[in-house]
Amino acid sequence: MGLVIIFGLTALLALYGAFTALRNKNLLGAGFALATVGFFGWFTVMTVLHHGFPAAH
Repeated sequence: MGLVIIFGLTALLALYGAFTALRNKNLLGAGFALATVGFFGWFTVMTVLHHGFPAAH
């Protein structure tokens, strides 16, 4: 359960960073932030699908 929360928060913070980088026209930062959103967002969704929410034992 804690892993989903950490992955989700990381994805949300990266999404905010991507928005800020795009607003400042920082394309390299936006690219890395969007890659982070994709990576951690994917693992968040797949962890919830595999383990359930809340975590089932």
